[in-house]
Amino acid sequence: MTIVNISAIVALIAFAGFLAASESALTSISRVLIEELESKRGGHLLKKYSQHPSRYLNVLLLVRKICEFTAAALLAVALLREYSSAQAMIATVVIMVVLSYVVVGVGPRTLGRQQPHKWARAGISVAYFLAFILGPVTNLLIAIGNAITPGKGFRGGPFTNEAELRDLVDQAHERGLVESDEHEMIHSVFELGDTLVRELMVHRTDMVWIEGDKTLRQALSLALRSGYSRVPVVGENLDKIIGIAYVKDLAKRALDHHEAETTEKVEQHMRPAVFVPEIKIAAELLKEMQRDQIHLAIVVDEYGGTAGIITIEDIIEEIVGEITDEFDDGEEAFTWINENKARAKATLHIEDLADELKIEIDKEDFEDVDTIGGLMAQKLGRVPIAGSTISMLGWSITSERPVGRRRKISSVIIERVKDGEVDEHE
Repeated sequence: MTIVNISAIVALIAFAGFLAASESALTSISRVLIEELESKRGGHLLKKYSQHPSRYLNVLLLVRKICEFTAAALLAVALLREYSSAQAMIATVVIMVVLSYVVVGVGPRTLGRQQPHKWARAGISVAYFLAFILGPVTNLLIAIGNAITPGKGFRGGPFTNEAELRDLVDQAHERGLVESDEHEMIHSVFELGDTLVRELMVHRTDMVWIEGDKTLRQALSLALRSGYSRVPVVGENLDKIIGIAYVKDLAKRALDHHEAETTEKVEQHMRPAVFVPEIKIAAELLKEMQRDQIHLAIVVDEYGGTAGIITIEDIIEEIVGEITDEFDDGEEAFTWINENKARAKATLHIEDLADELKIEIDKEDFEDVDTIGGLMAQKLGRVPIAGSTISMLGWSITSERPVGRRRKISSVIIERVKDGEVDEHE
């Protein structure tokens, strides 16, 4: 093997390693870093790369492969002069696999990812020159590859080496670069594009609403007890929503004209309602709500009936996770305050409540509900709000504070009463 052959092989492998490092740096460099490097040497070329990355990455891959194959051919020719064809072939394969894996693969790619700002600036100059010279060749090869490949091809070629963003996020999370909550949030953003509105809405059975003929005082009382700042206004029934009552509108009217609090109706001061189909994509609805400054929309089913409501917070909560109430931590399921009074979670099972109160219940009377909250909703005929009261076998159950953004009742107060002393009310 002559010095010329050895020098040529070393030069080709070294250049291939440089191209591999450049390719790795260019695929890992961020657009933010490119903006920072724009004023430095080679920065304007990086800007061009960010606009058409496949143009430069494809030619880097082509030239790298040419260098590796040429080096393998030179090595095989040199070894054939001293060894048999079988020995030369085996030696060529072993040597080139080691060189390609270590010198071209692992080493340069690691350096390129460790210092992308240095390698990318050096590599883009070479890539820009090679793309100018060999651009038509790479385009022709990509066109041929797409023609013989089943299915739809890629105009930019499959050699961009940009992994799926989800996979990159997973890798960053595994390496500790992205926290667990950030990792989940990013994936939630992707999943939002496949999520339907009906999966995020507040179902009609959990809606708080008010009739249009109620007074402003009644509406304000409902809003204060429920914790909502916007309440749907219904006409004949829940499937006939005629508008949305904003607490700030009602409060301003009542403050400016005190007599209006009892003489004027909610329907006189409501705003138009926005209706969306339940099969709408949540991500699309979020964009529309941001664009049109809508905070609440009525969700309708395929028959035009009211399926529920959805707010912009419902969609955002799907990304950032559920927002819990600070008072909800450490609360026991059932606690005696005194011998005639207790506090329980609204999610406590009715049978467990009966055991605590030492009362007998007929399971057939409660076959459609399981929890205290469900029992209150059944007896009241609508979602319980703070202050709603029902009676049960000598005990009154009063819903206490709402928690969370959806203002669901978290706990109830249970008191011993005499028969006929408590009326069920909201």
